[in-house]
Amino acid sequence: MLQCGAKLSRRYVVTEQHTAKHLGSGGVEVLSTPSMILFIEETCRLIADENLPQNLTTVGTHIDVYHINPAPKGAEIEVRATLLHVDGRRLVYWAEVWMGNRLIGYGIHERFIVDREKFLEKAKS
Repeated sequence: MLQCGAKLSRRYVVTEQHTAKHLGSGGVEVLSTPSMILFIEETCRLIADENLPQNLTTVGTHIDVYHINPAPKGAEIEVRATLLHVDGRRLVYWAEVWMGNRLIGYGIHERFIVDREKFLEKAKS
């Protein structure tokens, strides 16, 4: 069962494919904001996945982030996520992205619990 306060910390390495230059969101080889968001979403999703039955999953519905410092290609970053609120199927997380003792970004992420098969059927229609 999902409970407020559930936490997960996950490490990632900034590779070429995660850079702003590679993705086209900027002209430098640093962690792109889209990649930072991907890492936040994945970490938050894993908190839910560990606590839900196999037929259920979560989908991202909202994210509000601040990307305040660069992380160069090759850097190891850590995403620290906490489940703040559970409201039925709605899950609200707080996430921070760190490179050592430097805060790279932070924000709120919202996910909804869905039945995997029903959601895929809806996507097809």
